[in-house]
Amino acid sequence: MSEPVTYALANGVATITLNRPEVLNALDEALLSKLRQDVARAAADDAVRALVVTGAGRGFSAGADLGAANTNSGTADLGERLRTRYHPLIVAMRDLPKPIISAVNGVAAGAGMSIALAGDIVLAGSSALFLQAFTRIGLIPDAGSTYFLPRYVGEMRARALVMLAEKIPAADAERIGLVWKVLPDEELLPYAQQLAARLATMPTKAYALAKQALNASLGNDLAAQLETEARLQREAGHTEDFQEGVAAFRAKRAPDFKGR
Repeated sequence: MSEPVTYALANGVATITLNRPEVLNALDEALLSKLRQDVARAAADDAVRALVVTGAGRGFSAGADLGAANTNSGTADLGERLRTRYHPLIVAMRDLPKPIISAVNGVAAGAGMSIALAGDIVLAGSSALFLQAFTRIGLIPDAGSTYFLPRYVGEMRARALVMLAEKIPAADAERIGLVWKVLPDEELLPYAQQLAARLATMPTKAYALAKQALNASLGNDLAAQLETEARLQREAGHTEDFQEGVAAFRAKRAPDFKGR
């Protein structure tokens, strides 16, 4: 039996691929567990400087596997399922001290869309579709969607995406701010890996600190955020990468960043 998630490392880039293509990479317990493990693996490996998360086959992820046992049972505690299966994954992705590129191929629906939005840079193939499918089955958006959507597209659009539960083509997703860039399908993964390889040569310690600052900004007022910037900039100023960046600038040469 194939792994529900595959992991490959090359040129400082870990490519994590959801690998249940026969069900459009629907999220069951085994896939979510392996995905959490692979994100943790990438976090712990100094050889990994950037990540790409994508899906095998025709889709990124159709969302929760509604065919799994007890999924639609009226006695199932869906809140506890979120706390134990999804929340640790989403938090780990947002807190990961390395950049994550989500390469969305085909459909990203429900919690699959939430996982895609947890990346730092979201790319989409031209045939990609985004869908907040939750209300179609009488649920609310979860796995972070109610957090990401208002911040990415604004409250008005977020409410419409949630309540109308319409499919959003890639071009519209780019227009409203759900994705950074749309590419031809055949160019999506090569471009994502090329972009990640470029990020891997950059001062990734600064990226880690920048992610902390951006995460904090969503709950801070201006004064608190300015202090957060000062605290994290102090830390950045003591890194080897900062010293290398300044030295390279003065010597008019390309820097050789180490992520330290």
